[in-house]
Amino acid sequence: MGAAEPLQSVLWVKQERCAVSLEPARALLRWWRSPGTEPSAPDADACSVPVSEIIAVEETHVHEKQSSSGRWQKMENPFAFTVHCVKRARHHRWKAAQVTFWSADEQLCHLWLHTLRELLESLSTCASFRICCQAAQLWWHAGLSDLTQVDVMAPFASRPKHLLVFINPFGGKGQGKRIYEKKVAPLFTLASITTEIIITEHANQAKETLYEINTDGYDGIVCVGGDGMFSEVLHGVIGRTQQSAGIDPNHPRAVLVPSTLRIGIIPAGSTDCVCYSTVGTNDAETSALHIIVGDSLAIDVSSVHHNSTLLRYSVSLLGYGFYGDLIKDSEKKRWMGLVRYDFSGLKAFLSHQYYEGTVSFLPAQHTVGSPRDKKPCRAGCFVCRQSKQQLEEEQKKALYGLENAEEVEEWQVVCGKFLAINATNMSCACPRSPGGMSPAAHLGDGSSDLILIRKCSRFNFLRFLVRHTNEDDQFDFTFVEVYRVKKFQFISKHVDDEDGDLKENGKQGFGQICTDNPTCSCSPSRSSWNCDGEILHSPAIEVRVHCQLVRLFARGIEEQS
Repeated sequence: MGAAEPLQSVLWVKQERCAVSLEPARALLRWWRSPGTEPSAPDADACSVPVSEIIAVEETHVHEKQSSSGRWQKMENPFAFTVHCVKRARHHRWKAAQVTFWSADEQLCHLWLHTLRELLESLSTCASFRICCQAAQLWWHAGLSDLTQVDVMAPFASRPKHLLVFINPFGGKGQGKRIYEKKVAPLFTLASITTEIIITEHANQAKETLYEINTDGYDGIVCVGGDGMFSEVLHGVIGRTQQSAGIDPNHPRAVLVPSTLRIGIIPAGSTDCVCYSTVGTNDAETSALHIIVGDSLAIDVSSVHHNSTLLRYSVSLLGYGFYGDLIKDSEKKRWMGLVRYDFSGLKAFLSHQYYEGTVSFLPAQHTVGSPRDKKPCRAGCFVCRQSKQQLEEEQKKALYGLENAEEVEEWQVVCGKFLAINATNMSCACPRSPGGMSPAAHLGDGSSDLILIRKCSRFNFLRFLVRHTNEDDQFDFTFVEVYRVKKFQFISKHVDDEDGDLKENGKQGFGQICTDNPTCSCSPSRSSWNCDGEILHSPAIEVRVHCQLVRLFARGIEEQS
């Protein structure tokens, strides 16, 4: 019997006789109670698992399993196989589960074993079967009545066989190596994934390595650490891709080439914002399982330039003012450990600095959503898919000279005094802020949510910050503006003041105390940018969003029933 033919038998699961069916057309393994010797019709209690979420299938030796029950004693020479699969837990977590099927018929067990393994092998080699598996997966989780409602042409990548793994032993709480060895490595071994492991010894080692080595033999890059480690790998992957394609990334208008290498994130940092925003949890086992089943999620990346020089790439937060001051101060207090972020955050809040400048932006008119529509980005996101299609139509018109998008669309300009200027390509959710800084931001719609927090009282700014931790609308303030943009620029009013002298218009930190002391330096005329946790000292920047530039081993946050 081939892998494309349906298979149905009566097998034992635990101590119950069950009808077990495998339907390759729907890529679904199902089983349900069936008291008789012939398979019965499935009932409401039927269990099922998509083939795409089966980790591995192993032949099970009877003596390794329980066989003391009277029913098993009556079965002469029972044979068994175990299906290792994904099991969903609370809060978007995935767990590795096992189901063992028994039978007295050795040939029948071997048939099932061979058929399931053949299907799993198809997930790495057969494109049409992978698309079928994705359709079945979406059908199963969405509870659709038929597959015609599923977008089977959505991208679906193969399962990885060989991975390059970077482990940061110092990030977060210094548990990266232990987390990988205890929670991830055994699962990779079970799934027959081979790895090459590099334990980093200094900053930017991962980035430098990706520029130097030949990555053709790898199916993906895995980083074990926090957001900083991911940023290193991201810069290495994007930079290497542009180098190979002959693209100059320093040109602000350069059209960057997407990378074919997927990046997997095993969270072992302090916040793990990128992992939390793309998977829904910062659980290492969950991330490992997304890598194993070959999930693929395209996300936007912003390039940050200054004077035609690429400064960095950003995928999560680009923040000026409050978040820039916070990260700059925290870098001086690394000896405090993770508590430095709380300390520097409190200090930045009490300082209450505001900064004058001009923000110019190009609205993302191709997007079908808005920052305040309360429609978060989820797995199989329609907004991301539709927005990308409309953006591609815009680019085609510009390519053939039908119109110049930037000339048709007008740049908008906002001037003022700002406590914070934030740009987010994703929700920036984390355990402390489950909704994130922009709950309706989308991962792959080719836009960034630009959030402007104008000068206000400390009390009102505190109200704004508190709303990041609850479900209230954090944009529902008169001093907060939010725009969905595809490009923006910022120029500080004091950008020419290279010596950083205090100006009369600068914020009077801590009130009258500083005005009475001209030598006080707590009222800077300009801030720094916080770019995904790294400091950019130049206030004047030009930012452009590149739609779905990189792919992660993820599928987006799933809707939970």
